[in-house]
Amino acid sequence: MIPALLLALREGLEAALIVGIVLGALRKTGGERLKPVVWAGTLSAAAISLIGGLVLYRLGAAFEGTAEAVFEGLTMLLAAGVLTWMIFWMRRQARSLGAELEADVRQATRAGSKMALFALAFLAVVREGIELALFLTATTFTAGEQATLIGAALGLVAAIALGWGLFSSLIRLNLRQFFTVSSALLILFAAGLVAHGVHELNEAGWIPAVIEHVWDINFLLDENSTLGLILKTLVGYNGNPSLTEVLAYIGYFVGLAGLLRRERVAPALQAASSP
Repeated sequence: MIPALLLALREGLEAALIVGIVLGALRKTGGERLKPVVWAGTLSAAAISLIGGLVLYRLGAAFEGTAEAVFEGLTMLLAAGVLTWMIFWMRRQARSLGAELEADVRQATRAGSKMALFALAFLAVVREGIELALFLTATTFTAGEQATLIGAALGLVAAIALGWGLFSSLIRLNLRQFFTVSSALLILFAAGLVAHGVHELNEAGWIPAVIEHVWDINFLLDENSTLGLILKTLVGYNGNPSLTEVLAYIGYFVGLAGLLRRERVAPALQAASSP
């Protein structure tokens, strides 16, 4: 339930912030009459995201045996990749996102284009919604359907409340700190998805285990116990992982460290090479 709650809170709050920025820009430009267009785009995006989530879930439920393991494994790996990309994208765009959205709103308002404003709200929100649908589908494979739905519902309610409170000046939230902490937790979750994805593909025979069980510590902490299931959902715990599962888990963090280093070094190299 916790990963689903965190994912829904994070994605929901991002969507709420985007909608809030667009509505705030309309207020600044005197285009408040166009608010229904923004809400229409937002609600349409939410509906499409819900349909996308149901399609993904039904598709997964239709598979059995090896096909089911392949579908779950590939979905987990795809979700981990998209989740990692989303974290890096947010790090790069956080400072300029608000200004870019406001500029787009002003342009659409001046042109009097309701369709442009609808598309702006729709595309901004549907990206978050489709991402969340993919993440929650992957989460159901480790946490179960009921826990995922409850966590997602609580996270979305909290995101709506936080978004409303922020733009009504009722609460003060350090967004930078929130996204930093949530990003760290989601990175652990993404690593777990990578490991679980490889585990499923081991079972399907798509990726060889090489060594079926590198270790077995289920006698100390059973992966099917309450604590084991919580850790399995949160950080990808497995009491008896295969060698490729362990290598995938470690490799994710090695690759992540390389991306972070590249992100830090690139601006310095650009500054040094500029005249």
